[in-house]
Amino acid sequence: MKCHVCGSKLEKIITDMPFKLDNKTIIILKELPIWQCNNCTEFLLDDEVMKRVETILEGVNKAAELEIVRYAA
Repeated sequence: MKCHVCGSKLEKIITDMPFKLDNKTIIILKELPIWQCNNCTEFLLDDEVMKRVETILEGVNKAAELEIVRYAA
């Protein structure tokens, strides 16, 4: 798979990634599988992973300022 920004190769990795829900709430998903560019660090999520991320983000406590959630496929 090629990067849509620079054309370099995307590599499948597991990483931790923050998601900002609003001005007060940040969720960190741990061990998230992504495709990351070897050159410019652009990244992509598979459709199935994005659906799971959306489900996780819908279920978090939006009153919390910071929440850390382990991604589980």
